[in-house]
Amino acid sequence: MTTAPKDAQRRLLDLQALDTRIAKLAHQRRTLPVLGTLEELQGRAEDVHRAQVEAKTVLSDTRRELNRAEADVEQVRNRAARHQAQLDSGQGLSRELVALQNELAQLADRQAVLEEAELEVMERLEEAEKRAAELQTQEEAIAADIERHTADRDASFAEIDAELEKTRGEREELAAQVDAELLDLYEYARSRTGGLGVVALRGHRTEGVSIDFTLSELSAIDSAPEDEVLVSEEHGYVLVRLDD
Repeated sequence: MTTAPKDAQRRLLDLQALDTRIAKLAHQRRTLPVLGTLEELQGRAEDVHRAQVEAKTVLSDTRRELNRAEADVEQVRNRAARHQAQLDSGQGLSRELVALQNELAQLADRQAVLEEAELEVMERLEEAEKRAAELQTQEEAIAADIERHTADRDASFAEIDAELEKTRGEREELAAQVDAELLDLYEYARSRTGGLGVVALRGHRTEGVSIDFTLSELSAIDSAPEDEVLVSEEHGYVLVRLDD
C-alpha cells in the first residue's frame, strides 16, 4: 500500500493537468490544418512537375522535328533554285532542259508536301510551348502557395513549441516535488491507461471520467485513511480525494 500526504496526492492532479496540456499541444501540432493543406499542395506540385517534365520532353522532340522539317524544305528549295538557275541560263541540250522542267515540277510538289508537314509540326510546337508555359505558371503558383503555407506552419509550430517548452518546464518542476514512489505509481497508471493517470474523487463521484464503483470499492474508499493512495481496481487510475 502506498501512502502520501493529502497535499502530495493532490499535486498529482496538477501534474495530470500539465500532462494533459502537453498531450493536447502535441496533438494540435500533429493535426494542424495547414499540414493537410501542405500535403495536398506537395502532391499537386509533384503531379504538375511530372506533367512539366513530359511537356518539356514533347517540346524538345517537336523542336527537333521542326528543325528536320525545315531542313527538308530548305534542301528542296535549294535544289529547285539550282535547277531554275540552270534552266534560266538556257545552257544544255533541249532534252536536259525538259528534264529540268519536269524535275522542277516534281520538286514543287515535293516542297508543297514538305511545307504542309512543316506547318503541322509548327502548330504542334505552338501547342507544346503553350502547354509547357501553362504548367510553368501552375508550378510557380503552387510553389508560392507552399512557401506561404510553410511560413504559416512554421509560425504555428513556433507558438506551440514555445508553449510546450514552457509547460514541460512546469511539469518537470512539479514532478520534482512529488515523492518518487507516488510519481512511479502515477506514471505506471498513465502507461496502462494511455495517458490518464489520476482522477479526482469527491465522495463517490469522479470528475472528468465516470467510474462505477462496486459496493466493496465504495466501502474501501470510505474506510481508507486520508494518506492512503487509492487506485481504481478496474481502470487503474489513481484516485485523489478532494473532500475536506
